[in-house]
Amino acid sequence: MLRRKLLLGGGALLVTAPAYARKEHPATPAASKSYATFLAGVRREALAQGVSASIIAQALAQTSQPNAKVLQADRHQPEFTLTWAQYKDRVLTEKKMNDGLSAVQQRDALLGQMSSLYGVSRGAMAGIWGLESAYGTRMGTFSVIDALATLAYDGRRASFFRSELLKAFHVVERAGVAPATMLGSYAGAMGQPQFMPSAYLRYAASYPAGGRADIWRNEGDVFASIANYLAQCGWQAGQPWGEGVLLPDTFAQSQLGRSQIRPIAWWQQQGVRPRAGNFDASVSEGAVIRPDGAGGEAFIVYHNFNVIRRYNPSDFYALAVGLLGDAIT
Repeated sequence: MLRRKLLLGGGALLVTAPAYARKEHPATPAASKSYATFLAGVRREALAQGVSASIIAQALAQTSQPNAKVLQADRHQPEFTLTWAQYKDRVLTEKKMNDGLSAVQQRDALLGQMSSLYGVSRGAMAGIWGLESAYGTRMGTFSVIDALATLAYDGRRASFFRSELLKAFHVVERAGVAPATMLGSYAGAMGQPQFMPSAYLRYAASYPAGGRADIWRNEGDVFASIANYLAQCGWQAGQPWGEGVLLPDTFAQSQLGRSQIRPIAWWQQQGVRPRAGNFDASVSEGAVIRPDGAGGEAFIVYHNFNVIRRYNPSDFYALAVGLLGDAIT
């Protein structure tokens, strides 16, 4: 059975560490300079980047000393070793499905507009929304500025978090959000899509276009931002992410995996069959993955599966997004 380490983060179990923490890093000793000195240095750097003094003052007013809860969460993330079947049972619960059906039904028109505008499927948007923040109900309760400043001062990857902290000041200016209401995870992931500040600056979008993207409260902006993220990462309009398949248990695991892309006809010749109906006629090639090995569920995955992985580089996560999105849309 193939297993993956799991870390608790955001609104879902993540099967890999977030992008900022994929390597193992020992906890650093307490920073040698005082927190006030550290914040003064951040202020100087932000001013040099053109951030207004008033914005910096408002932001840094959110933090006066390292946040012990942030450091504890960063250094003591609970880890689990789960199979795909176990992860699926934990993440794709009956409640998550029922909540999703209700949430999507209420926002059907808006999701349709975003899908048409960006060429991204309603399912992918809804699946990410559901996994990241439980349909906007669990965005995190930490001050983003306080969390990022704490981790930049005394975290495992101080340089990364310092960069994100400085970008957070630019987010305050661009989004017009009050720093006191800028809430997210202990690691600084923000709003309903759980964007880091750098992701906000690159991908956040408003709907209608031209306004300030509010990924905390404005659902049009939330879906536009998720869709823009996927579109810029190469989403192919009208293409599926993948589908469940049946294949012989004797099929060698060495022939499977995301890199083993082959024509659909080749897979059919090897005895691979869709679980329901026929293979999607809009795709000509794909790769087959079987996360738990022989006897476990198998899926054929297409280009858009790898685009979902750009949001979180995990097969488990991308499968969960795809399956959840299909189920609730």
